[in-house]
Amino acid sequence: MPARAARRPARDPAAAAAAGAGSAQLELTFEAPPPEAHGLAAPAADPRTVELPPGARWREVVADGQRIRFVLQRSRRRTIGFMIADDGLRVTAPRWVVLADIDDAVREKSRWILSKLRDWQARKERLALNRTRWENGGELPYLGRRVTLRLDAQRATGLAGDPAAPADGDVLWLALPADAGVARIRDTVQAWLQGQARQVFGARLELFLARTGLRINRWRLSSAATRWGSCTSEGNILLNWRLIHFPLDVIDYVVAHELAHLREMNHSADFWAEVGQLLPGFESARDALRRHDPASLPQFR
Repeated sequence: MPARAARRPARDPAAAAAAGAGSAQLELTFEAPPPEAHGLAAPAADPRTVELPPGARWREVVADGQRIRFVLQRSRRRTIGFMIADDGLRVTAPRWVVLADIDDAVREKSRWILSKLRDWQARKERLALNRTRWENGGELPYLGRRVTLRLDAQRATGLAGDPAAPADGDVLWLALPADAGVARIRDTVQAWLQGQARQVFGARLELFLARTGLRINRWRLSSAATRWGSCTSEGNILLNWRLIHFPLDVIDYVVAHELAHLREMNHSADFWAEVGQLLPGFESARDALRRHDPASLPQFR
């Protein structure tokens, strides 16, 4: 699940992977957003709190009335490059380029750098707002809605509302005491979400199978770090439980994607035509998943 220039979307795998003798597997993958094309500038961290790599040094220039602090790293590369790192803007330059020329290069790109700094900061703020607080009153996404965590040891864990059609602000009650720690709250939420994923995904699979006449061998939840789903030539399907954070149309797209592999074990034009038959108008859900920034999902570990 976010807009930045030249951003690479989550991609489908380039080829089928071997899953055993005579068995091919197709996977629907996702990836964390990489640095933008040509490198990005990021606000420099406090130099007193950052341990620099060997040979690196802090520098600072003034451009357009603003200070730009950056880490300078020498290398064997032929050109001056800019990139985002944990310590902010990092400039990599050939060993033979003098400091004045490096400073001039930063000033020359300052308008572009400062624009990217603002974009980067805005993204950090959005992610901070979306970050789950594992405490009473925290929020997290469930089926595309924001639900609120409440602790009460006298109640059963469950959503106060329709779990199949949640609304923003619905309360997810956790059967925990008010002083429960972060790990206990997080684990209770994860267990509930995984239970809901089994119910929701199973129901969607049954719906598609009944409508199409397709058959699968079995399906189960996955906790894969980089795959939304996969399907083997033997008819075994995996669906990532983290899809339960997304709206139902996105879940349906991943289900249709994997079921389409029962007929087309590739990502050819015929495969996408098959997805279209299973789920007309799937493109908007596919594009939403491709634009998704995985960093915005709750962190369970």
